Amino acid sequence: MTRRTALGAAAELLAWWAVLALLWLVFISSVDTLERIVGASVAAIGALVARAGRRAVNWR
Repeated sequence: MTRRTALGAAAELLAWWAVLALLWLVFISSVDTLERIVGASVAAIGALVARAGRRAVNWR
């Protein structure tokens, strides 16, 4: 993997994570520390799944 490809992958994961984390915060009314940790973790997993899904579609 070249450096440019790695930076692109990191940027894509960060973008997915930011969108999913923001949605998590919008749907939860009062946010405490545990909810932030869970939301960030779920958003990270969702970002990885979204990237894998996009790559699978483009691979075909």
